[in-house]
Amino acid sequence: MKTGLGDVDNECLQVVLDIISDGVWDWHANTGYVYRSPGWGRMLGYPADAIPSTIAFWEGSLHPEDRERVLKHFDDYIHNHTSIYHLEYRFRKADNTYLWLEDRAKIIEWNEDGSVARMIGAHRDINERKMNLERLAEQNHSLEDLVEERTHQLIQTNAELENKIAEVQRLAETDTLTGVANRYRLEKTLEHEVERAERFHQPLSVIALDIDDFKIVNDEFGHANGDMVLVQMSRLLKKNIREIDLLARWGGDEFMILLPNTGLEAAAHTAEKLRQLIVDAKLDKRATITTSFGVAQLRQGESAMRLSIRADNALYQSKESGKNRISS
Repeated sequence: MKTGLGDVDNECLQVVLDIISDGVWDWHANTGYVYRSPGWGRMLGYPADAIPSTIAFWEGSLHPEDRERVLKHFDDYIHNHTSIYHLEYRFRKADNTYLWLEDRAKIIEWNEDGSVARMIGAHRDINERKMNLERLAEQNHSLEDLVEERTHQLIQTNAELENKIAEVQRLAETDTLTGVANRYRLEKTLEHEVERAERFHQPLSVIALDIDDFKIVNDEFGHANGDMVLVQMSRLLKKNIREIDLLARWGGDEFMILLPNTGLEAAAHTAEKLRQLIVDAKLDKRATITTSFGVAQLRQGESAMRLSIRADNALYQSKESGKNRISS
């Protein structure tokens, strides 16, 4: 049986991709799937059968110092603010070390609404060149040594100040009673997750929940007892969600959970699991503690505020229809 010309071309292309030492990648934006060539895996230390295939993996592997710059360039390119995609950055390898890469790419397919459908690019190892530049800089270290000696105290003072600023920021974003994220951090993170979900065409869901008849618990058994219920429930919720999810106290006895890369059905399943765990935990020996839930998934073009309002409205619907249940 003869092999068609198209089959030969595809086989040749596959052979080329297999032997290329640098990494070829092919992002299918509508599905989120990213093909990465065997050469990409070899370059970054991933076995051929374990090469990651998501765009979220790429974002998460960017060096923290390079991430903002890289993502801005990426956004500018896919939204036609710049005509060329070409930049250099550090990328985490399989062994958790970082490698300097040159990244070049081009959009080859568009959707009817003007959004990106497919983008192909290549990663090239430029680590040796970067290291050579660093070694060249080290040869002129005399002046740097002098500057370092004169500025050592300033650096130390700045480091101490940065640590204090980081601690203040942590406290500013943490609920003092429960230790989970507060409303300020929730709103900031929700804005970021909405942007990320739209950029990479990934689902995002929000769960809103609060304790049924919590005022009665406070009135009959005291606010100290009510606070203990909130603390215990926060620990239970945080223990039973993913690391990438964010639990935050919205206010009073109401909480919200952000679930990146999660659709409505999966979010509702998580809410049901949490609802049952709270019932089974018997958080207060003198009162039956139950919770009502509202679940909402981000819609195309929807704002972070509108998404949280829909989740809150779904929670209100659960309250109105009998409590200790889930609405979406």
